[in-house]
Amino acid sequence: MEVVGRSIDYYKVRAVRALAGVVAAVAILTPVAAAPGEQPGYRRLVELESARTFSDELTAALASGDAGLAGRAALALGRTEDSRAAGPLKNATAAKDVSLRALAVYGYGLLAAKNHIETETVAKALSDPAGPVRIAAVDAVWRARAAKLPGAGPLGQTLVAIAGRDFDPIVRARAATALFAWSDAADGTAIARRLVAAFARETNATVRWHDAWTLRRAFATAVDPATIRAGLADRDELVRIQFADLVARRKQPQAIAQMQPLLKDSSWRVREQAYETIKVLAGLQRTDHLGAIPAEIVTPAPSAQNTEAPLTRPAGVAAARKPVATDARLDLALRPATSALMDGPMPGPHPRVRIGTTKGTIVVRLYPEWAPLTVANFLNLVDRGYYDNLRWFRIVPDFVVQTGDPNDNGEGDAGYTIPAEENPLEQRSGVISMGLNYTDPPNAHAIRDSAGTQFYVTLSPQLHLDKDFTVFGEIESGFPTLGRLIESDRMTKVERLADD
Repeated sequence: MEVVGRSIDYYKVRAVRALAGVVAAVAILTPVAAAPGEQPGYRRLVELESARTFSDELTAALASGDAGLAGRAALALGRTEDSRAAGPLKNATAAKDVSLRALAVYGYGLLAAKNHIETETVAKALSDPAGPVRIAAVDAVWRARAAKLPGAGPLGQTLVAIAGRDFDPIVRARAATALFAWSDAADGTAIARRLVAAFARETNATVRWHDAWTLRRAFATAVDPATIRAGLADRDELVRIQFADLVARRKQPQAIAQMQPLLKDSSWRVREQAYETIKVLAGLQRTDHLGAIPAEIVTPAPSAQNTEAPLTRPAGVAAARKPVATDARLDLALRPATSALMDGPMPGPHPRVRIGTTKGTIVVRLYPEWAPLTVANFLNLVDRGYYDNLRWFRIVPDFVVQTGDPNDNGEGDAGYTIPAEENPLEQRSGVISMGLNYTDPPNAHAIRDSAGTQFYVTLSPQLHLDKDFTVFGEIESGFPTLGRLIESDRMTKVERLADD
């Protein structure tokens, strides 16, 4: 499903403009001095990375004795997608420091989009003793499979074993997600059976909904009726959501009766998905634009409103512009030494933004350590009042709410694009990400480096978007407000709050 769709002709114009900007940036690139309190050397890495520039500076930083700087360089090298980064990154996958090793494996996996990577290297990392490294390796395997690289296919059986047996629940969850790429595999039915068995014995709630997500997206027709009944009655709403959509994907009209009780589920998200499933089973189209709340759906109760005093907007700011490295906030060290840190923000205060809407307030916490220029872009726009009064132009039940277009129709932006900042943060419920342009069908796909001002917030896990879309924050409070929005609603005022 597209998050933002524009014609390929529109993209060609934007691509020429963006390419000219990259060429100009490379031509004038000069080192940027560190600001007080920031991580030394990070700003220059962001500068090189954002220009998609492979250089001796990056490889020198990767080889430095500072593991924090080296890890950030590994991420930067991967984001360049330059084939020359493969050798240095492969060497760094054997580093002693866990966070460096993890980011080197992750960066190496990013190269798979445009280059050949050795699946033996990432396969070895799947058995690394450190959870963050195994998480990065799972992601790299998924990217290699998506790129149809030789050697990736047989690793599906390895992933399903990890999904069922790894001692780290975050690794189990990520391995289950990666199996989505094996939906068309010759051994897909066998993988599905093993994943069903893993789901049946799993006790961790997070892993269970990841298992259910992949069964929904990749193996719906291979799931047995007993597992479906158990999933629809699961105590976790995220599991129930996955199985409700799984029923829709099986396209068996007699299952409508099975879905009727879920229209009165305690979770508004389950009710919405049950309603959509019944529509599909009745031969109708899913809701692609929510203009009104169906009579059968009860929206969540209003959230408590955030009333914190906002930070004062800077005076005399110019029109919206493309962010540069000097705008980025780089005070948080990127050292994912644990699985939890490879799956979320680093310790320390983070910037926060309150999004006022016609249905209530939402507060998002932003993660500049993983997406420095994306966060800088968002905050620049907030400081300029760019988002005030814009419409939520696309709301799709069990998917996303999207806004950020000054034209209110999904076709506008501020006239520039920003670089993608792929990272290991998942597209789970309540994350904020940048929308991307798409190429035209029949082989439509997201276009890298095409984000501008439009952003979306996920209503439920959308893990298939992990590969292409930049997560740059997460909802801190006000999530139920999303369930009350329709496409006539607007943001009222978007403003910065104190860090937290």
